[in-house]
Amino acid sequence: METMKDAIRAGMEVDAPPPKKKGVPTAADVMTTDLVLFRPDQTIREAIDLLLRHRISGGPVVDDQRRLLGTLSEGDCMRALASGSYDGDPTEEERRVRDLMNCHAPTITPDTDIFAIAQTFVQNEVRRLPVVDGGRVVGQVSRRDVLRAICRI
Repeated sequence: METMKDAIRAGMEVDAPPPKKKGVPTAADVMTTDLVLFRPDQTIREAIDLLLRHRISGGPVVDDQRRLLGTLSEGDCMRALASGSYDGDPTEEERRVRDLMNCHAPTITPDTDIFAIAQTFVQNEVRRLPVVDGGRVVGQVSRRDVLRAICRI
């Protein structure tokens, strides 16, 4: 492999992120800032409705100050359905987003470059990464956002 970019394209693990290069996009350049945010006290039914209505596969779970508490994905909801812990009956006490969310989701900062972001995706097998600045969610980067940015270099 000639460059870090070639290694990432080939799907190889890279030991260290490349040095910052002028013109290399960062999370701030490619992130989505118009986010659907989940609340820990929302019911699973409400979360599924949001996923479907906005045609998204997941997103950050935040508190009132937009501090990241975790992430919720379609997969998290599917696991609840498959385990039988949720049957969709609105009359019963439903599980909440806080019961299903991933509290250990990896994050990135606005100045994380796309090569380091790509490495984080490869190492963590997630579809999206919350962008956190000063402890608060300011955006989100998807795998597709990174691929688009790499193709523009």
